[in-house]
Amino acid sequence: MKPFLERVSVEDGTSWTLFDRQLADGIPFQWHHHPEFELTLTLNSSGQRFIGDHIDRYDDGDLVLIAPYLPHTWHSLSRLDPHRPHRALVIWFDKLWAERLTGNYAELGGTALLLQRASTGLMFSRPISQAVRPRIEALFDLPPFERFLALLGILGTLSLDGGSRPLATSGPEVVGPSAERTRLDRVLDYIHRNFAGKLSIAGLADIAALSPSGLHRSFRRQTNQSISQYLIRLRIGRACALLSSGTVPIGTIAGEVGYDSLANFNRQFKALKGLTPSQYRQNFQATR
Repeated sequence: MKPFLERVSVEDGTSWTLFDRQLADGIPFQWHHHPEFELTLTLNSSGQRFIGDHIDRYDDGDLVLIAPYLPHTWHSLSRLDPHRPHRALVIWFDKLWAERLTGNYAELGGTALLLQRASTGLMFSRPISQAVRPRIEALFDLPPFERFLALLGILGTLSLDGGSRPLATSGPEVVGPSAERTRLDRVLDYIHRNFAGKLSIAGLADIAALSPSGLHRSFRRQTNQSISQYLIRLRIGRACALLSSGTVPIGTIAGEVGYDSLANFNRQFKALKGLTPSQYRQNFQATR
């Protein structure tokens, strides 16, 4: 897997950034987070979307808003038009940038509430997604000032979507840059690179330069879950992607995501998803 903490760069003369990501071979499972808000419109693609502990299908036109430091990824399975690439139009903007805007202008009060609601991830209704789709696509052809005004308009429209719904059950505690945040990023990066292997609290504490008890407190404070809960969700999330994308034997998948015991894998999978791995695969294939 690629590094967990994604670095987002901003071009000169702009205060936020956007990216037109096009992938012929599909969107890979790359679990990550970053300190920016992210608005992503996915086109010509269907598969699974992972936001925190939430896992769901997505299709062409899927539009979601993700808060800073909320782990997420997409895993594509098919394209509507096989001759065109999977496409994700991604907008990133800084939390402080958003707070300054919404705090200084009463007209952006609805946008401020929208960003608060995005703490656990927010999926927008189909009518609103379809309405803003051409406006998001048009952003890439606008000069910076007009692009900035257009973004404010898009966020204003999204704030009026009564059909939007939250995704994850909880979001991370959002904090500013600090020694604690840096320590935790090192730990999360290591976990995401090595989640299928043997991880020890002592080893992770060394990476964070904290005592084991200090690491436990810091991890829970900033992720709202324990290290073991986080690791289980990461492993099961990866297993869901593998179960939905082929016919690899379940025992093989269990080993690939870090389980020596198939019984333990089945037990933890059902506790988190409410289904056995085989039932999950059957249900996913039945709805394709």
